[in-house]
Amino acid sequence: MSKIKAATAGLKVLEAWGVKNIYGLPGGSFDSGMQAIYERRDTLHYVQVRHEEAGAIAASAEAKLTGKVGVTFGSAGPGAVHLLNGLYDAKQDHTPVVAIIAQVPTKRMNVDFFQAIDEEPIFDDVSVWNRTAMTAESIPQMYDEAIRQAYKHSGVAVVTVPKDFGWTEIEVNFEPTADLYQQPIMPEPDPKRIDAAWDLIKNAKAPLIYFGIGAKHASKELKAVSEKFHMPMISSVLAKGIVEDEYENYLGSTGRVAPKPGVEAGFANDLILWVGNDVPFSIFLINPRAKVIQIDIDSEKLGKRHHVDVAILADAKKALQALADKGTELPETDFYKASLLNRQNWRDWQASFVNDDSQPLRPEPVFDQINKMASKRAIFGVDVGNVNINFMRLINLHGDQKWTTSGQYATMGYGMPAAIAAKSAYPDRDVYSLSGDGGFAMLCEELLTEVKYHLNIINFVFSNETLGFIEAEQTDDSKQPLSGVDLIDTDWAKVGEGMGALGITVRTLAELKAAVATAKAADKPVLIDVKLTHAMPFTTEHMALETNKWTTQADVDAFTKKYQTKGLHPYSYFLNEVTK
Repeated sequence: MSKIKAATAGLKVLEAWGVKNIYGLPGGSFDSGMQAIYERRDTLHYVQVRHEEAGAIAASAEAKLTGKVGVTFGSAGPGAVHLLNGLYDAKQDHTPVVAIIAQVPTKRMNVDFFQAIDEEPIFDDVSVWNRTAMTAESIPQMYDEAIRQAYKHSGVAVVTVPKDFGWTEIEVNFEPTADLYQQPIMPEPDPKRIDAAWDLIKNAKAPLIYFGIGAKHASKELKAVSEKFHMPMISSVLAKGIVEDEYENYLGSTGRVAPKPGVEAGFANDLILWVGNDVPFSIFLINPRAKVIQIDIDSEKLGKRHHVDVAILADAKKALQALADKGTELPETDFYKASLLNRQNWRDWQASFVNDDSQPLRPEPVFDQINKMASKRAIFGVDVGNVNINFMRLINLHGDQKWTTSGQYATMGYGMPAAIAAKSAYPDRDVYSLSGDGGFAMLCEELLTEVKYHLNIINFVFSNETLGFIEAEQTDDSKQPLSGVDLIDTDWAKVGEGMGALGITVRTLAELKAAVATAKAADKPVLIDVKLTHAMPFTTEHMALETNKWTTQADVDAFTKKYQTKGLHPYSYFLNEVTK
């Protein structure tokens, strides 16, 4: 029987499962792994990142974008530890990732050798499955099991491989189980619970749909329920794009990064149809007195974030279709009509700034240009910070566009590695990374990765010289003196040029339009440094658009001046309009 190096045999298992890309940075302890990657260079694409954290983030992002397992690796000691941040992103966003961790040779383990640490305990918390190879022969089966566990638990599976085992030649007699893998059969909705849910919906005066990433395959059914029962929709942040942003009944997401109409609808309803949603902040984002119908495929999620009146353990697509079939068409409520007017008012207000040429630039004209340059198949890698706010409010997702960010873990530095993953997985699509100057600085060395692999990615850096998200928290939430949030101005275009990319600095709307035209024609990585306003985005957590027992006219006047909200009305204004 023929023999093969154990590390190579392991990579062949990854390939059998459909893995196309592997992200990482070599180290001495991973020499046998690199030999295997070289041997499989025609069938497995290796992406040499410049920091292991970026490799782990890229693997997580690829899994989010494709739905297939992402793979990363790190060498013993520091290389392994560097992976943790990206792996925690995968854990928190329930993403299947396999991490291959190198270890020193077995005879050097546990004797205080160079870069030798007890690695397995380090990965216990981040992983759903975490094992160290005890024989070379076990490596192919362990890779197979790691992928199975990553898919089963939607999380991180870790395989630690001593260097000498990777070199060892083993017999080729293991058969991967990839061809046997099947998606689990989703639970069918209980008809009695569908009946109970319909009873609540038909008697509600202000019913709302609040959906999460668990409804990602149910766009058609969400719309059917929304239209038949006249229920406006809001979503979690990560669910943006499931329903196109232009869809009239979709008010956007809710929470701090959300547009105003979604935030107001979250508190103005009396019934919430909660679909595939596990947002940890939900208790702060919706009316605590509202009745709740929750749909989820995981029983552990039912009632986890809020009290629930009717719990439906079922696939979102099936449950929503059952509800649509069960119910009869309902009339438009005042809540529905006011919510749609509120949505249009918000969109008109934002659109009023798209030709604004203030310096530094406002976000509206910048994101308007990004909307115009992005194709219907564009992919966005979005960093963490104020860029999340502007992306959620100003990018109009449609067509077959995709996007990814670090959701529950919210790690800065995510944007560029995510874009690298997007371009690696979808080389024929236009790809954009969107980052603030704080997040970009954390992993900006990955521009070298883009240059090395000729990845035609357009990287936007929004330079406002502050950690804006944290500045807003210190100012609005804790009301403390600003501390540690100021950033120095940086010539990011020159940095990009030094790394081999096309660098462009933008200060005016005319320069922005010219930069967009140049970037679209480029055949190499592009870095566009947009000098953006230091002014914070409109806050939905501390709105002062009308007087009440908490807000004086002076507060309203100050808020209007600060955020230029002339012409922007609160939800109550539209409710009064439709009830006249």
